Amino acid sequence: MGLAVAYQLALDGHCPVVFEAEDRIGGMAAPFDFSGTWIERYYHFHCTTDRAFLELLTELGIENQFHWVSPKMGYWYLNQLQEWGNPFALLSFKGLSFIAKMRYALHVFSSTKRNDWRGMDKENAVSWVKKWVGPEAYEVLWRKLFEYKFYDYTPNLSAAWIWSRVRRIGRSRYDLFREKLGYLDGGSDTLLQAMRKVIESHGGQFQMRSPAEKIVLEQGAVTGVIVKGRLHSFAKVISTIPLPYVAKITPDLPETIRAQYEAKKNIAVVCVIVKLKKPATEYFWLNTNDDEMDIPGLIEYTNLRPLDHHIVYVPFYIPGEHPKYQESNDQFIRKVKSYLQKINPLLSDGDFIDIHVSRYRFAQPICEPRFLETLPPIALPIKGLWVADTSYYYPEDRGISESVALGRKIAQMAQQ
Repeated sequence: MGLAVAYQLALDGHCPVVFEAEDRIGGMAAPFDFSGTWIERYYHFHCTTDRAFLELLTELGIENQFHWVSPKMGYWYLNQLQEWGNPFALLSFKGLSFIAKMRYALHVFSSTKRNDWRGMDKENAVSWVKKWVGPEAYEVLWRKLFEYKFYDYTPNLSAAWIWSRVRRIGRSRYDLFREKLGYLDGGSDTLLQAMRKVIESHGGQFQMRSPAEKIVLEQGAVTGVIVKGRLHSFAKVISTIPLPYVAKITPDLPETIRAQYEAKKNIAVVCVIVKLKKPATEYFWLNTNDDEMDIPGLIEYTNLRPLDHHIVYVPFYIPGEHPKYQESNDQFIRKVKSYLQKINPLLSDGDFIDIHVSRYRFAQPICEPRFLETLPPIALPIKGLWVADTSYYYPEDRGISESVALGRKIAQMAQQ
């Protein structure tokens, strides 16, 4: 989002300065060197509904590096791999009655056709899903997806937010039988570097390994940012860091606003990425329902974007305050190896080339009913200060396209 802000400002004739805490741009879309493979630390894919992202590719002249494919979806249930994601797969799915399957299909169909989310904004997600699919389909297809991502927060999630996730995937199809998802040659870094090139060519600057230590306010207006102990004077500051950090680095905010930021809860992620000599499965997206696996699913990325080796992402979404988040990387690695070898017993220890663990404390905001009502406005009642993070995508889920759209919007707001 911060990169999109700077990109729009640069196009509009300004010279933005980007203070980046890490040694690379892009936030959760940033890549790393995975034993010779330059790849994102956290998985990304694109849908046909990602209009802001697709329009940006055309602006940057890199649309020919983007490709649509039809990857397979699967479900690990009853200790077996099952097809998923199309009507035939649903009908043949083992472990669900015909009535439960029909109720599930009706829920997905109605969600993809619906456009207005306001009526669901006040509803609880679990109650909303159960009302549509019934207790049987909820137990088999939904319960672990909720509980292994949101844990104790499960009972108080917004139905509108969950609906947007169902709709996004449901609408990204060639037809009833095939998903339509996309990837960029070179991954997200192709987009990040193209944006950086435009920003710098228009006079924008990047200061790496430079986290903001304080946003300075005086007499109801922003005066600058302290970075590495030095004050950098600015009349306008746009923050796209997670809201809990904003509360920490802006101690002079009005107390009501700071309290709203501090009240926002987030899910953390421990993302284990595995490089294999051979595929684990034939599926890109694999949901899991297994009493021995504390994950909602895994993503075999190379079944979407071909690479020299086979790459699997296994994300553990955990509240940051949960004891499990404190477990060592080795503990997560051992779990992932056992899960993959259970799903595919033909995988030997020798098939594992490398395993890497990335952690992000503020990966996913917890969106309760009426979520937007709990957020301060992006344009704060402080002259020259705008603040947003992925919370403001609501009811949409976090993603590159949402980041681009909101980042460009904020840049335009700041110029008015």
